[in-house]
Amino acid sequence: KCEFFNPLASVKDRIGVAMIEAAETDGKLKPGTVIIEPTSGNTGLGLALVCAIKGYRLIVTLPDSMSTEKKKMLELLNAEVVLTPADEGMPGAISRAEDIMTKHEDTFMPQQFSNPANPEVHARTTAEEIWADSDGKVDVVVSGVGTGGTLTGIGQALKGRKPGFKMIAVEPEDSAVLSGDIPGPHKIQGIGAGFIPNNLDTELIDEVVKVKNEVAFEMARQVIKTEGLPVGITSGAAVAAAIEVAKRPDMAGKMIVVILPSNAERYLSTALTEGLSEE
Repeated sequence: KCEFFNPLASVKDRIGVAMIEAAETDGKLKPGTVIIEPTSGNTGLGLALVCAIKGYRLIVTLPDSMSTEKKKMLELLNAEVVLTPADEGMPGAISRAEDIMTKHEDTFMPQQFSNPANPEVHARTTAEEIWADSDGKVDVVVSGVGTGGTLTGIGQALKGRKPGFKMIAVEPEDSAVLSGDIPGPHKIQGIGAGFIPNNLDTELIDEVVKVKNEVAFEMARQVIKTEGLPVGITSGAAVAAAIEVAKRPDMAGKMIVVILPSNAERYLSTALTEGLSEE
């Protein structure tokens, strides 16, 4: 499922709109409110799109390890970017955002990791699109886990609709907290936040697949070269996991849908393009 066809080229555009609209409905936002959010980049971009249209001031905190393309696009959209140490990961970005909130009187933090509008929009839109486009034949959905919203929303919508339907979670091998390992630095930007988000309903997960950094990068390159789909790093991880699952005998004849969250052009400054000409 090619989520890079969204306006700002990622699955996070959905929650950017959903969280802002929910806050407006609930009276949490008004003219002059400063929106502050920690992000690995793409949620910040989704929020920046909405804030640019609606006229809200947006401050985002993100680890310095995130791609140059994300940082520049955020600035182009008039978001104020605050970088945090890469080795602190998303917890460091969250802590910095909370600190910034204390310096402003009227603030709102969407809190993508716990905001119920996140899984809700995926249950209402992403899941229904998968169901309709597959004519209800989908048997398995493979999704990377960042905030947990995509997996949770899809699982909530489809688990009770089809017996035997499975949700497969994908996480970085180097920060496999869903598998019970300790968090750590990794290069698969957008998943593997280093903690289990409140928005992730782990009861919906049938299996967790761990993917190595280099496997995610190489699979993304192969998808781009052989399928003509400009996928990002997390897409490479998800496709690698899906292929691993699809090879099993019990998966013969099953329809497996893979979430491709973002576009390769957001990662041209990363290891995704290693070996390519600089000219």
